[in-house]
Amino acid sequence: MTDTAVRRTPMTDHTNAHLWIAGGGIAGMAAAAFAIRDAGFPPAHIHILEQLDIQGGSMDGAPSPAQRDGWVTRGGRMLEEEAYQCTWDLFSGIPSLDSPGLSVREEILAFNERVRTEAKARLIDADHRILDAAHYGFNSQDRLEMTRLLALPESALGARRIQDLFGDHFFSTHFWQMWRTTFAFQKWHSAVELRRYFIRFIQEFSRIHTLSGVRRTVYNQYDSMIVPLQQWLLAQGVDVRFGVKVVDADFATASDTQARRVTTLHMQSARTRDQIQLAEGDLALFTLGSITADTCYGGNDDVPPLIRDRRDGSWALWEALSRKAPDFGNPIAFCGNVDEHKWESFTLTMHSDTLLKRIEAYTGNAPGTGALMTWIDSGWHLSIVVPHQPHFRDLPQGTYTLWGYGFEIDQHGDYIRKKMCEATGQEILEELVRQLGFDDILDEVRANTDVTTVMMPYASALFACRSTGDRPKVVPDRAENFGFLGQFTELPEDVVFTVEYSIRGAMHAIYTLLNVDRPLPAIYHGLLDPKVGMQALRAAFQ
Repeated sequence: MTDTAVRRTPMTDHTNAHLWIAGGGIAGMAAAAFAIRDAGFPPAHIHILEQLDIQGGSMDGAPSPAQRDGWVTRGGRMLEEEAYQCTWDLFSGIPSLDSPGLSVREEILAFNERVRTEAKARLIDADHRILDAAHYGFNSQDRLEMTRLLALPESALGARRIQDLFGDHFFSTHFWQMWRTTFAFQKWHSAVELRRYFIRFIQEFSRIHTLSGVRRTVYNQYDSMIVPLQQWLLAQGVDVRFGVKVVDADFATASDTQARRVTTLHMQSARTRDQIQLAEGDLALFTLGSITADTCYGGNDDVPPLIRDRRDGSWALWEALSRKAPDFGNPIAFCGNVDEHKWESFTLTMHSDTLLKRIEAYTGNAPGTGALMTWIDSGWHLSIVVPHQPHFRDLPQGTYTLWGYGFEIDQHGDYIRKKMCEATGQEILEELVRQLGFDDILDEVRANTDVTTVMMPYASALFACRSTGDRPKVVPDRAENFGFLGQFTELPEDVVFTVEYSIRGAMHAIYTLLNVDRPLPAIYHGLLDPKVGMQALRAAFQ
């Protein structure tokens, strides 16, 4: 019997079967939705077990836990038209909360027709000058090195770092400053992942300086995507249990076919430990790792601590599972080096529009277009995004928000002479305002702004240099009733750190294990489009 045949043995009649999903992030939620929509799985027999008290995982947006009148998002996501086919497939069937008769997908389309992203101040220097970001700054050596990266197969690149493939000049180009801050790359990250991004987002190559290919949601992605999906799942009758984490699982291997089955889930809540015995026909999906695990928050006058010892259950579960079989992945390859993958972001909650209006006048960006701005000479390498207002569905009138992050948080600021990771929220605010050159309104902005800072030890861990097998297959070989979800699974050709990756993996898991006779949306290959290729080539010589 082949591996594929083993995986497809589950019966197509799921009347008495149960699906257990460890993790209530977008991957787990998408898996539940696909099981209902495409496999006819009884919704009441789908159980999402989430250790937090809220669904959505890393796609969050909520009142600040550190500031009484503040709001916070830990990260921002830029959707994309061509590459996000599984995302659009899912949300084409989820009703919008604010636009009766429209799906979430249609709502996003309509919003982006009305509010188009067109960055006019993508890069800014130390003298507050807006740079000509359309000039990418490549020389012949840079082009040669990029061509070599694209030509080498992943097997040849192995665990090499980006800096192993490029010279110093490449890292000084406008292109690198834009690409790294758009997609969150550091030069010590995986060359394989950069190669995948170049191929997957080649259509963005010629428009990276304006970000005109970006598609945004009306509000933050929690309010605009997670909440509608959550309400749809609950309306179908899905069983969602908060404050429950899966800490381990037992597996058995059939002596005749070598098919592997999960037999028991070990769970823990605040008060009890429990076990679930899986019956014939039952399935389980496990979300592995988390880029927002062990998040800590700070406010105006304090600093968010950095946790290094993996207290969050997301990593502990993967570590427990990885001991069961060699093909269940290697979590330490991703969570073992906090200093290479930590991030600090910040959300400004402004009780006056003074700063927003000054930014709009300075950049020329239309209000609320969500254009990314980066200070390339900043010691902290600051970037901000000014989203469409309000960015939260429940934001009080007269309140505004802005999100930003630093890439060099162990370096000293140019105005606040301390490391970003040691700076308070108000000190980060001052550094930002002075990087903008808005010293004349600093006191007013301080008086009317609450700052929430966020320290994330594993924010870019998914870009860690890795070896074959460090990320497990979504459905491992000979797996009969289980699979893995999330950003730390292996999906050939696709790119991590995207909503699309989590949703595509969930679709792949459900379609494989439940024998769904429907193809996954094809991965978009822009290089096969001569027009896209020509535009990218032209941009490389700008």
